[in-house]
Amino acid sequence: MPFFSNTVQHIRSSEIRDLMKLATSPNVISFAGGMPNNNLFPIDEIDEIILKMDKEKKKTAFQYGPTQGYPPLLHTLKEYLRKKGLPVDTHKLMITTGSLQAINILGMEFIDPGDVVFTENPSFIGGLAVFKAFQANIVGIPLENDGINLEILEQKLNEYNPKILYVIPNFHNPGGMIYSLEKRQKLLELLKGKNIILLEDDAYNELYFSEEAKRLTKPIMSMNTQGVEIVYAGSFSKILGPGFRLGWMLASPEIYEKAEIIKQGIDACSPNFTQVIANEFMEKGYLEPYLNKIRKEYKQRSLMIQSALEKYMPKNIKWTKPQGGFYVWLQLPEYMDSTKILKESIDNGAVFVTGKTFDPENIKNNNIRLSYSNMDKNQIDKGVKIIADVVREYIVPKINLV
Repeated sequence: MPFFSNTVQHIRSSEIRDLMKLATSPNVISFAGGMPNNNLFPIDEIDEIILKMDKEKKKTAFQYGPTQGYPPLLHTLKEYLRKKGLPVDTHKLMITTGSLQAINILGMEFIDPGDVVFTENPSFIGGLAVFKAFQANIVGIPLENDGINLEILEQKLNEYNPKILYVIPNFHNPGGMIYSLEKRQKLLELLKGKNIILLEDDAYNELYFSEEAKRLTKPIMSMNTQGVEIVYAGSFSKILGPGFRLGWMLASPEIYEKAEIIKQGIDACSPNFTQVIANEFMEKGYLEPYLNKIRKEYKQRSLMIQSALEKYMPKNIKWTKPQGGFYVWLQLPEYMDSTKILKESIDNGAVFVTGKTFDPENIKNNNIRLSYSNMDKNQIDKGVKIIADVVREYIVPKINLV
């Protein structure tokens, strides 16, 4: 057999992936899947769109499309992003096969083996996998309650010469938090004039639970970005359906030019069939009513899991209280190993994702990510109790010294 490529040799199996094979039983309550709930998809609206679509449009849907995307969807999406204050007139928009493809394209465009990439710590496992596949040297910058730690980021900027800083400012995966407006502005000021690309992954932007949270979702790219190169990535996966395999990338013309060539070599074009449907969904005004519906549902789930955590978790366990999105991030004492807790929780009927899965160095493991989006609401309380009972077993009692 021929030798594997260097890229493949940098792709590693993960302990969590192996453990998840044990959690496929329908009797296991899963907090692992960071995905929308199957029962919330807009099936009726999509049925209506397909049934009423004229034959010419259906023919277009079945055909290859332009690499940059289906032109009507590009127009509709451009107006959608314009309302968020994004610079759609000075930058170029591309439809991608999920937002993860945008990350992949940018990696292919800029990362050579050994180049430094900054990410938050913790960070999205998909993004980490892309950067590792390109053999980047990933440096994790700790997250705080209101965003990335700017003091440590500044120290690392003086120490390294990174190509990319990858951030998820809204309803972070896995951290569940949201950047403050002040931290967004200070981040821009810190990066101004630096030769670094800020990759803003904004897949959860629309999933806010209140008007105050909505105010905080202002894209970094929509702020005063002079002197900072930003690439903005978004997705239909969380606001319409992952099966559409549609995302987008907004970038400067210089970055876009190479990105389009790279995408052409990857898949020629994203699925034209789902692009046509997504455009009809937006044009017919279905998106906002649908978003209102799922925001209420995910807010209710978030409140349910918060209530269960308050009821069952030991008092010294801390967690985020999300203002939107899919995730709660639990902080365990430093001495605890969430993999051991996961193994026992699976035996007892509940599964989650361990902390080191999201650590760029795959080391720090005293965290737990719980996703409340894809499970049966009636299982939330029971599932949290199972995990909390296991956590309690590993708590080391404080010794009172006299």
